[in-house]
Amino acid sequence: MKKAILALADGTIVEGQALGFEGEACGEVVFNTAMTGYQEILTDPSYKGQMIVMTCPHIGNYGTVAEDAESTHVWTEGFIIKESSRTPSNWRSSQPLQEYLTDHRVVAIEGIDTRFLTRHIRNQGSQPGVISHLHFDPDHLVEQARRAIPIRGCDLVDEVTCRHPYHWKDGTGLWPQENGISFGRSSGKEPFRIVVFDFGVKQNILRRLVDVGCAVQVVPASTSSEEVRRMNPEGIFLSNGPGDPEGVPYAVDTVRQLIGWRPMVGICLGHQILGLALGMKAHQLKFGHHGANHPVLDLRTGKVEITSQNHNFSIALPDTYDQDSLVPQMFETPWGRMQLTHRSLNDHCCEGMVGVDLPILSVQYHPEASPGPHDSSQVFRQFINMMEVCPSV
Repeated sequence: MKKAILALADGTIVEGQALGFEGEACGEVVFNTAMTGYQEILTDPSYKGQMIVMTCPHIGNYGTVAEDAESTHVWTEGFIIKESSRTPSNWRSSQPLQEYLTDHRVVAIEGIDTRFLTRHIRNQGSQPGVISHLHFDPDHLVEQARRAIPIRGCDLVDEVTCRHPYHWKDGTGLWPQENGISFGRSSGKEPFRIVVFDFGVKQNILRRLVDVGCAVQVVPASTSSEEVRRMNPEGIFLSNGPGDPEGVPYAVDTVRQLIGWRPMVGICLGHQILGLALGMKAHQLKFGHHGANHPVLDLRTGKVEITSQNHNFSIALPDTYDQDSLVPQMFETPWGRMQLTHRSLNDHCCEGMVGVDLPILSVQYHPEASPGPHDSSQVFRQFINMMEVCPSV
């Protein structure tokens, strides 16, 4: 197997074997603790600008399946694993991981100690890195990593958002009913018309929205508030996406102009953009949250949900907040009162909030899963409930 090198901006050098497309790649190195779902991770637009270290030591066991992709592209800049499986064991598999990475031009490396690398990132923080199959001068590669454009303040959304509006009609086919109760309008009439801002939306978010009774119109991230008002939707959904919410001030301004006009739900980057629109601030986490096993506490019920997450930034709580509190607290915004609803049990980050005086709901984690558990799928039903009690006028 051909040699490959991973170089980090702090001077760390790790040698391994080349995997995937032969070449050189640069991005922010983060680790993901999910044991499955590598294809969904690779195709999640939220990973634009990043190279992923999988902590699970054996990747590729079940190959890849076209239906499991979360977008039309592979967005991750590079892939870093301990060992790849060349012989997938899964009746659904259409292509081994090695071929999939090559076809999608993903530069990857295997045969390295991912335990060491994960601990190093935890201690030193996520940072730029370079994977090279072509050049092996450590000093040159480290310098190349140090010259990488930082994610903070960068607009990565513009690189992943759709260019034109489109309608999405497909559901999962798995979750149209729960306990015999159909979702959608209680009157059984037409689906709720919603606009989804595509900041890097995963397809399973769109499927789940269709499942619960929504007619989904997806629009580019740059769509203005005036254009949305002309569409006259009954609800607004702010999707996940990559990078720093402060790097998309145009999206923050648009959301600010729409607050209170229609029920609004945000996920991941959408949650952060909504927080900035409400006057809150964002800060960068040391190594982010990436995985499908993150525990989140619902402060209202005491219930713990195991969640899928992928973000490097978090909404900062107001200075007046009790940072160690595990009970709901309210805070004031220019539009009305908000309440913190969820916190991370790993580091107490803000994981969710709801409007007390406004039809607003947002979560930092990914309730649509893919990959990950379905503990939090009720978020989509809550969106329906908000539109039921706040009908359009």
